[in-house]
Amino acid sequence: MKATEFDLSQLVARAVPVVAELERLAEAATAALRAVVAVDGRVDGQRLDANQHAAHALAWLVTYVTALGQMREWAGGLVADGKAGPVEAQIFAVSFGESLHHVRGGIPMWQGEYARLPDLGVDWQPSDEAAWFLAHGSTPQTRQALYDSVAVAGPVSCFGATRQSEELDLIRETFRRYAEDKVVPFAHDWHLKDALIPADILSDLAGMGVFALTIPEEHGGMGMSKESMVVVSEELSRGYIGVGSLGTRAEIAAELIIGGGTEEQKAKWLPLLASGAVLPTAVFTEPDTGSDLGSLRTRAEPDADGDWLVTGNKTWITHAARASLMTLLVRTDPQSRDHRGLSMLLAEKEPMREGEDFPSPGIQGGEIPVIGYRGMKEYELSFDRFRVKGENLLGGVTGQGFKQLMQTFESARIQTAARAVGVAQAALEQGLRYSQERKQFGRPLGAFQRVSGKVAIAAAEIMLARQLTYFSARRKDSGERCDLEAGMAKLLAARVAWTVADNALQIHGGNGFAQEYVISRLLADARILNIFEGAGEIQAQVIARRLLEQAGGK
Repeated sequence: MKATEFDLSQLVARAVPVVAELERLAEAATAALRAVVAVDGRVDGQRLDANQHAAHALAWLVTYVTALGQMREWAGGLVADGKAGPVEAQIFAVSFGESLHHVRGGIPMWQGEYARLPDLGVDWQPSDEAAWFLAHGSTPQTRQALYDSVAVAGPVSCFGATRQSEELDLIRETFRRYAEDKVVPFAHDWHLKDALIPADILSDLAGMGVFALTIPEEHGGMGMSKESMVVVSEELSRGYIGVGSLGTRAEIAAELIIGGGTEEQKAKWLPLLASGAVLPTAVFTEPDTGSDLGSLRTRAEPDADGDWLVTGNKTWITHAARASLMTLLVRTDPQSRDHRGLSMLLAEKEPMREGEDFPSPGIQGGEIPVIGYRGMKEYELSFDRFRVKGENLLGGVTGQGFKQLMQTFESARIQTAARAVGVAQAALEQGLRYSQERKQFGRPLGAFQRVSGKVAIAAAEIMLARQLTYFSARRKDSGERCDLEAGMAKLLAARVAWTVADNALQIHGGNGFAQEYVISRLLADARILNIFEGAGEIQAQVIARRLLEQAGGK
C-alpha cells in the first residue's frame, strides 16, 4: 500500500493488536524491573536509584505505549465520525512506524540518552502487524507524502481534525484567531526587547475568561473542563509561550484554594482570581532546593498579633513583580527537617509600580536574565520579616503545605504539556513555511528528503503528544487520579517541543541562528519545558516509581 493510498480504518485495525502487544511488553518490563528493585514486596529507594537508567527507560516505554493507545483512540474516533482523510492516515502511519522503531532500537529520552529494552531485561519479537508498521509506516516515501499533504493543506487544517465537541472546536477557533491577531505579530518583538507582555493582553484574556476557565461557577468562574484549559493553553502558547502561561499561575492558585482553602478563603479569593483582578504567582522554589521541596528553608514565624513574619529566599519566581498574591510555601515548624513542617500562605503584596518592582515592605527582588520564556520575567526574592495576615494560612492549619501543593501537580503538568504542544506546533509551522519559501539548487528545501522528513516526523510526534495530553485532561475531568498520565504527557510533550524546534531551526540553516528569525525564539522557549514543573529526570523517576508500586499493589 502506497502512502497516498493509506486508509485510516485499515491502519486502526492493524494497530489494535499492536497496542495490545506493546502493553504486554510494558507489563513484562515492569515485572522484570520490579523483581530487581523490590524488597519484601515494596520498592526500595536505594535499589531504584542504583537502577535509575532502567527505571527511566521503563517510564519512557510506558509513555510511548500509552501515547500510541491514544493515537489509536483518536484515529478510531475519526473513522467513526467520518472525518478520516489521507493526511490523518499518513500522520497515524508515520507516528506508529517511528515509535515502533524507537521501541525496538532505543527510545530517545533526551540527547544522547536512550531507553533500550535490554536495559529492562526484556526482548521483543514484533508480530506481523507490528512488522508491517516497521516496514511501511515511516519510510522516506511515506514521510515525503505526509510532507506534501501538510504543505498543501497547511498545518492548521490537518491538526484541527480531532474528535472533540463543538464547544471545544469553538474554543480552539476563538483563541487561535485571537493569537493570530493580537499575539503572533508582536511576540517576537516582546522577546527581543525582553518586555513584559502588555497589560492590554492581560485585560483581553481576563475578558475572555482565561483566568476563570476551570474555577467553579459558584465562585465566579466558568466551571469548564481541564480539556478546555488544554485547548486554550495550546493555542495561546502557539502564539507565544508567555501568553499561554499567563493562566498557569491562576490555575495553580485556584487549585490550591479549591483543594485546601477554607470556605472564607474560597469566597474571597476565587472570584478575584477568576476576574483577573488579582494576579497570582507561585513562590515555591529556593536557591539550594530545586525539586527537593522537602528541604525548603524559608520560615514563617507567628507574631503577637497572630500574623506570620516570613524570612528567607526564593528563586525562579515567574511574574513576581506584577503579581498581587503569592502562594508562598514556607516552613512553619522550625524543628522539622522534611515536608511535614511546611505550610502554604496566601501572601498579599503590592504589584510593581513605576520605578519600583517590589514596593511592599519586607520583600526585595531582582530579575534573572533568561534566554527564553521572557514575557513574564523571572525573579529572585528575598523576604525579611515580610508580614502575612494570620487569616491567610491556607486551610487555617499548619503542616499541610506540601500535601496541598502535591494536589496541584496534575493540573500544572497537564497545562505544561499543552504549552509544549503549542510551542511545538509553532515551530513546525515555521519550519514548514521556510522549507517552502527557501530554495537551494533550484528547488524548495522541502523537495529534499532530509528536510521533508523532519517536518513529517514533527507532525506525527506532535499528534502523539497532543493526544496523550488530551487523555490526561479527560482523566482529570472524570475525577480519576491522573498523576501518572499527566506526568507522561509532560515528559513526552517537552521532548517533542525541543526536538521539533531544533529541527525547524536546522531547516533554517544559518538564518535560524539569527535573532531576527522567530525560530530562534521558539528554540529558547522550548528548552525550559523539560525543566520547570518537574525536570525530565525527576518526572521519569516519579513515573517509574508509581508504575512499580502500582504493579505490586502498594
